[in-house]
Amino acid sequence: MSDPTAARGSAPSDRDSRAVLTRHGVHPKRHFGQNFLLDRNLAERIATLCAPEGSFVIEIGAGLGALTFPLLERARAVVAIERDRDLVPALRSELAEHPLGEKARLVEADAKRFDYAAELAAQPPPRAVVGNLPYNLTGPLLELLSGLRGSLERAGVLVQLEVAERINAAPGTSDYGALSVFLQAAFRVSRPLVVRRGAFFPQPNVDSAVIVLEPLTEPLEETDWLRKLVKAAFSQRRKQLRNAWARVLPAPALLEVAGRAGIDLERRGETLSVAEFGRAASEASRA
Repeated sequence: MSDPTAARGSAPSDRDSRAVLTRHGVHPKRHFGQNFLLDRNLAERIATLCAPEGSFVIEIGAGLGALTFPLLERARAVVAIERDRDLVPALRSELAEHPLGEKARLVEADAKRFDYAAELAAQPPPRAVVGNLPYNLTGPLLELLSGLRGSLERAGVLVQLEVAERINAAPGTSDYGALSVFLQAAFRVSRPLVVRRGAFFPQPNVDSAVIVLEPLTEPLEETDWLRKLVKAAFSQRRKQLRNAWARVLPAPALLEVAGRAGIDLERRGETLSVAEFGRAASEASRA
């Protein structure tokens, strides 16, 4: 059965990534994990999902502008980050010819080292971070977004479908893990759109999906104890919590913490909700 939220792309246009590559004589770089969106209609759907109308947007990995241009139609301003020095002049040229190009500021920078906090702090709401994340940088960039939750109203990212399912997973499912807990502790998570591999050039070996992250009004603080308990619980998924958590808490303290948190130590970590992990971490900090 087909997924009603799945998108495959359509015929190329003069702003299609392949046409822009040809126009500027540049080529995708595999070591940068570059897979460019092909379809403008699909890019517009993604921009609508990821960026509130009238928002200030930081775009991670602007590439050839497949998302940049539809973001400009929604945003009051876009800071477009691109690391590839061969793509930067190509995108700058495309922006110069676009009627909304003056709303964009193109920055040649490493997305992992860019000062997002300073840019977001200088802007009133709504603020968003959007990006088609390179597969090899997905983990570090998601961790970065988690740290920015107090400075933005929405984050929308395109990631591998497998990663999206893990982020959005519910307790008790095979996809539920540490990534699920840490991101759901900070954000309301949704996966509104699957993007099939044929929508990209070069075509990757996997499908992708859009994940939308909206900061919770009362996020669960990511403390040292939360990190310890979550990582111990999922490092050996089949173990009962009595055994998994014995690595971080001595037996008397473990029994006390579990009792006060209302958690049965015969359960496995993959069955605990984010709130239960939070209660256990809170009690462990007082043990």
